[in-house]
Amino acid sequence: MIDVNSIPQSDLSSALDQLWSRFQPTLLERVSTLESAAAAFADRKLTGEQQEAAFSAAHKLAGVLGTFSLERGTMLARELELLFGLARGPNRHMAARLSSLAAELRALIENRGVSL
Repeated sequence: MIDVNSIPQSDLSSALDQLWSRFQPTLLERVSTLESAAAAFADRKLTGEQQEAAFSAAHKLAGVLGTFSLERGTMLARELELLFGLARGPNRHMAARLSSLAAELRALIENRGVSL
């Protein structure tokens, strides 16, 4: 077993940076799924398949963003997961919230957590 405490901090940071570069496109694809589903919900055209895909994308984002110390991203993704799990019928407030959360999540991922 590797003792993480014995690895120099700079090596850990470098490894995380490399992983981030590798996974950021996938993370942004998941955000695109959320944005598309949010738009479909706002237009009252969200299909069950889109809703499931958005729920899954949010769940995966919530799980991985903490690895990169993006706790805010995890929180946003969890809220999106919850809302897409509940999304039923027309709801202007929920539509606006879904879009807002997805936009904030995109900005956070594109800027890797830099305070906006």
